[in-house]
Amino acid sequence: MENLSPQVPVATAAPSADARQTLIEVRDLKVEFDIRGGVVKAVDGLTFDIRRGQTVGIIGESGCGKSVTARAILRMVPKPGKITGGEILYYRYSRYPDKSGKTKEIEVIDMTKLDPDGELVRQIRGGEIAMIFQEPMSSLTPVYTAGTHLNEAITLHRLLPIKKLGDQMAEKIMQYRPVTKEEAREIAVQMLRRVGIPKPEQRVDSYPHQLSGGQRQRVMIAIALSTEPYMLIADEPTTALDVSIEAQILDIMRELQKTANMAIMFITHNLGVIASMAEEIVVMYMGKQVERAKVVDLFYNPKHPYTKALLQSVPKLGPKTGARLASIEGMVPDPLHLPTGCVFHPRCPAFMAGKCDKLIPNWTKVGENHWVRCLLYEE
Repeated sequence: MENLSPQVPVATAAPSADARQTLIEVRDLKVEFDIRGGVVKAVDGLTFDIRRGQTVGIIGESGCGKSVTARAILRMVPKPGKITGGEILYYRYSRYPDKSGKTKEIEVIDMTKLDPDGELVRQIRGGEIAMIFQEPMSSLTPVYTAGTHLNEAITLHRLLPIKKLGDQMAEKIMQYRPVTKEEAREIAVQMLRRVGIPKPEQRVDSYPHQLSGGQRQRVMIAIALSTEPYMLIADEPTTALDVSIEAQILDIMRELQKTANMAIMFITHNLGVIASMAEEIVVMYMGKQVERAKVVDLFYNPKHPYTKALLQSVPKLGPKTGARLASIEGMVPDPLHLPTGCVFHPRCPAFMAGKCDKLIPNWTKVGENHWVRCLLYEE
């Protein structure tokens, strides 16, 4: 059995030779909420990687810890929640060279060690790692126009090159300056056009209530992508949208990912969407990671009973009508009173008495890049 929590570099460690491809390493992450009734382990021992240009999907039922994981990466866990263990290693390098024309070497930053309100976190959050929230209407301030939202992100995180005169060597040493308000508005219009909003020159001055649901979601995507981030966290980005608008937004995300080599962390409960977007999938249940695999392996050869139940509950097209939809038996347990042993055992069709209700399963490698947390696969 292979251990999924190896020794990893800390913030001051030298990055590996493959660091230019690595973007985020989450190692044994734990997030807890200390509430009046007890302690809720919202994320309990989560481990996965995200490489540059890669899309990683996180799936599971509501309340399994998907959104908390995203907020932990950005150091936005709401109180009384806090990160109580593990590491979130961000392989950071500046896209802007210094005055000598050299870019900084990659530095490995443990996000869990940073001040959530500190300057470094503010630089990373929104500028280098952006997020699309689940409900755009609650994320956009109703008294600000779409252009105001975009201008704030652009002026805070974007720089433009200074045109230099002189010899050829001097021209290669590029310097950068902040974006002016006029330039920010021009970039805002370009971003609205890029995400497919009609008449962007007019819509840039529209308030959120003057936009449709699909247009508000496109504005959220434009805000997130206007800073040219290295990674986009998309938390249920197509919730409450009709299928045609959903398909358009997913196409926009794919296109922008290709042009910018941007990584995407895609959070959803829609298995059809995740099958078309992700390269690798992490399955979560009650804060725990129960399976991780390439998308093809997960859909065609699922191992964990919970993953199998999720796939079986997807409505299927066919000649039968009136057939009862498959569902996962039982109810999600109270997070304050989790069952002993495997947390899924009260709902598991493969339950083994005396084992599943007593023993905590370990990570087991069942194939190339395929891991599962289930006693069925342990020696």
